[in-house]
Amino acid sequence: MTETPIPKLATVWLDGCSGCHMSFLDMDERLIELARQVEVVHSPVVDPKDFPAGVAVTLVEGAVSSDHDVEVARVVRERSRVVVSFGDCAVTSNVPSMRNTFKPGELLDHAYVETATANPGHPRTSGRGVPALQPRARPLHEIVDVDLFLPGCPPEADVIHYALTEILAGRTPDVARYTRFGA
Repeated sequence: MTETPIPKLATVWLDGCSGCHMSFLDMDERLIELARQVEVVHSPVVDPKDFPAGVAVTLVEGAVSSDHDVEVARVVRERSRVVVSFGDCAVTSNVPSMRNTFKPGELLDHAYVETATANPGHPRTSGRGVPALQPRARPLHEIVDVDLFLPGCPPEADVIHYALTEILAGRTPDVARYTRFGA
């Protein structure tokens, strides 16, 4: 008799504030229940450097704003069965899109030259420096196919728990009934 493998769960943080991950942690004791059902293989909390293959569910927080974000989004999609656009920044590009009226060079000038009090100058945009910015911040679904949208700024812990337990049970969650969009 072969054992059923434990599903792999991953979370990714792109251009966002980490509020969605904080809400994920707000599941409190339900995290222990979840830990019995999945193996957390990638997250800002566990910090592996490479995104693994064979992930059952990946929650992606944040807008796609840099070349690095595009690369991560594509790897996540390729290696995940279910990709969840996790929070308003991933769903709509929300706050990160406020920069979309400016060109990337203008942003870098303002942040690293005009307002710098020490060592003004552009950061490196290769190697271990700041990743090159995309022309505009975009929602995740403009870069890769998304299986589920989990809106909220941040989504409530109850909604995250509901969505994950439904996905893990093989069902498609009806998150609209738990969000302001479901009224």
